[in-house]
Amino acid sequence: MANKENIVYYGTGRRKNAIARVRIIEGTGKITINGKDIDEFFGMETLKVIVRQPLTVTNTTNKYDVKVSVKGGGFTGQAGAIRHGIARALNEANAEYRPALKANGFLTRDPRMKERKKYGLKKARKAPQFSKR
Repeated sequence: MANKENIVYYGTGRRKNAIARVRIIEGTGKITINGKDIDEFFGMETLKVIVRQPLTVTNTTNKYDVKVSVKGGGFTGQAGAIRHGIARALNEANAEYRPALKANGFLTRDPRMKERKKYGLKKARKAPQFSKR
């Protein structure tokens, strides 16, 4: 039989174009992203804080080991996707975490995407300089 320590909980997180596949296992609180430690993967401290938010809200910082495979998007989008995936995995691990995660908005997928570029413009909304003559 599988003992309790081998149980793995999964969560998929998305933000902008970033997709994170998250696995949490009972352990010591180590976070590994694409085979690298979180400190090695993210340079900015704010991104590390974003990733750890669901764990700090549920007081499980040292209870679970987190393994993440993330691709697409930039650093901020990837951090948001990882946060979403961790929240979903924690919700699967223990349903009692749901109210805290929901109240902080970690289970809600952020729908904001990059707006498409329109013809006649330089970017989505930036127009070329206008001259009367």
